[in-house]
Amino acid sequence: MKNYLKIALLVLLTTALVWLPFYLTVPKLSGWGLPFEAGMQAVWRNFDGPFYIIVSKTWYAKEAVRQTFSVPLPLEYYPAHLPFYPATISVLGLLFNGPHAMLLSTLIGSILVFCMFYRYLSEFKLARNPFGLTLVLMFLPARLLIARSIGAPETWFLFFILASLYCYKKGKYWGAAAFGALAQLTKSPAIILFGAYGLDILFNFFRRKSEWKKLLLRWPLLLMPATVLLLFSFYKMQTGDFLAYFHSGDNFHLFWPPFSVFTPKGKFWTGDFWLEEVIWLWLIYGLTVAKLWKKKLYPETFFAGIYFVSTLFVAHRDIARYSLPLAPMALIAWREVVSKKEFRWVLILLILPIFLYTWNFILNNQAPIPDWAPYL
Repeated sequence: MKNYLKIALLVLLTTALVWLPFYLTVPKLSGWGLPFEAGMQAVWRNFDGPFYIIVSKTWYAKEAVRQTFSVPLPLEYYPAHLPFYPATISVLGLLFNGPHAMLLSTLIGSILVFCMFYRYLSEFKLARNPFGLTLVLMFLPARLLIARSIGAPETWFLFFILASLYCYKKGKYWGAAAFGALAQLTKSPAIILFGAYGLDILFNFFRRKSEWKKLLLRWPLLLMPATVLLLFSFYKMQTGDFLAYFHSGDNFHLFWPPFSVFTPKGKFWTGDFWLEEVIWLWLIYGLTVAKLWKKKLYPETFFAGIYFVSTLFVAHRDIARYSLPLAPMALIAWREVVSKKEFRWVLILLILPIFLYTWNFILNNQAPIPDWAPYL
């Protein structure tokens, strides 16, 4: 329990450090020229946080969106934002206004995901120093520090993925299914988790055919694809369109053939040709899959493997965000390297640039919000 409290306090501290210059409206951070005059509104305004607030107040009803919010987006766009995260904003909105409820939800998800990662490492003995590895995840990848400081569902999504994998490895298939279903209501790539379980079941069946009766006990996992049907039925009820998610406009960034991020197909969402870091991400995560397999961590291998392959088809500048569910898997795979003294010293050196990257990103990733009144 002591370590869980430490993790919660560290999450609060690191998030507060991100918010602090915005809260204090520092004119320009000494030496770097980062302007924070807009205050916390700059944090509230980050994509796609305001759109989740809109969903939490309208639940995809087009007329409600049209009459209440003045955002220059098609009314069909909002089903791209799945309902779990807006539901947390709605519940917390009983006590706080929309932007504060949004950030509080992200913060709660952050505490849960880091505590879950620590428990995952500890229970399955995946690291000599689970607390230290959890601390690394708080800063690497740096994109996660951004996602856990703004309005974004990633922290909840990562928590549900880890919790589902934890239950699956423990043989608690109802728990795995329940957390997988919640992940499915948070972000659409959660269906990859179901595919990973399917591969693991087949792998175990062919490896140990005598245990086929035990494999049948995993039928509760079917709750995960069933959740997709329930979600689409909800969309049908709210929008009149069962496939509203697929009709939400220019919101799909999967292209054939793979590696289209480097071609004109992805030009609108990439914006430029400075994309070398994508190669490094793919290299790290591709090697992560290989390392997990070598360590005989099969459920993690299948999940990371499918997820990694799916990112090869993404044509978007922010592949780092799309790849966040691979980050815990990478730390598990590379735990021997991450645990070295040299790694710790380099990470300490990078703490300040990680915060500078986070502040700069937040200051520039702004949604146009002409009037905050409907969001409060």
